[in-house]
Amino acid sequence: MDPTARTRVLPIDPHDLDSQIVRVAAEVIRRGGLVAFPTETVYGLGANALDEEAVRGIFDAKGRPAGNPLIVHAVGEGMVRQVVADWPPLAHSLAERFWPGAITLVLPKGPAISGIVTGGGDTVAVRWPGHPVAQALIRETGLPIAAPSANRSSELSPTLAEHVERSLGGRIDVILDGGPTANGIESTVLDLTSDPPTVLRPGPISIAELERVVGKVGRGSGGSITGRAPSPGMLARHYAPRTPIELCADSSELDDRIRKESGSGRRVGVIGIGSDGGSATEFIRMPADPQVYGARLYAVLHDLDARGFDCIFVEMPPDTDAWVAIRDRLTRAGSPR
Repeated sequence: MDPTARTRVLPIDPHDLDSQIVRVAAEVIRRGGLVAFPTETVYGLGANALDEEAVRGIFDAKGRPAGNPLIVHAVGEGMVRQVVADWPPLAHSLAERFWPGAITLVLPKGPAISGIVTGGGDTVAVRWPGHPVAQALIRETGLPIAAPSANRSSELSPTLAEHVERSLGGRIDVILDGGPTANGIESTVLDLTSDPPTVLRPGPISIAELERVVGKVGRGSGGSITGRAPSPGMLARHYAPRTPIELCADSSELDDRIRKESGSGRRVGVIGIGSDGGSATEFIRMPADPQVYGARLYAVLHDLDARGFDCIFVEMPPDTDAWVAIRDRLTRAGSPR
């Protein structure tokens, strides 16, 4: 897309869908264009998953490394079967329990899916999103839609349409503004080609929930991936604001860091749970509930990033399974550039 062009922002009510707006966006997808749309996790940047040139447009708009695969979004098992080579009973069980919803399954890719979608690999990540706008768009196009998060590569994922416009305005055709997303962090990714199945990216569906369906699951090592990744969201630096982030192990370390910073003249934003923020320029106390924290995290980071702070200090949440997805996102956001 011509970077001097304007991106159309089309408001749409998830609870009272305007079929004409959905048709407009679907036609953009069918003719090979790019549409940002809300899911229950974050906003995605969608293109026809069966059109190589359209998918290449996603990588160009985002500046995304070619080895970082995309998630293919579909509605219904029939559409999923168009893009996978195998649909084992375990995939069916997981789909029955968690779809539509915030879990992505990694399976052998079918011949309809180009290697550009999979980062050159022989597996494809698939998801049936739960958001009504995402579902309506996929149904109207009648096509599986490849869609990573709608932001420049490695930067903060968007949870509002204005985040998308700030990052990709002029680079894509349409943004469907369906308001804030609910979960706020990206889907759980489960690799069903390994034994046992392996969580490649933690997310809103917890390991405990998965194990009630799957039995024992493995945990991917993540962060050191630098070449072709088996799943989206596994690069060492990801989900990062432009403002440097410093991670503190607990509230005591955070308070000590704030005291040392006092009088430096730097403007520091602070995100904490147990700390009171001390002399920080701006302190944001986050909820002690991991689900509520996750729903707010990116919006808070976007806000601090837009306000020109010199640095953002973040108190890491507890090192427990309930917080594993939040800690994953913060660790990657704070990884060296």
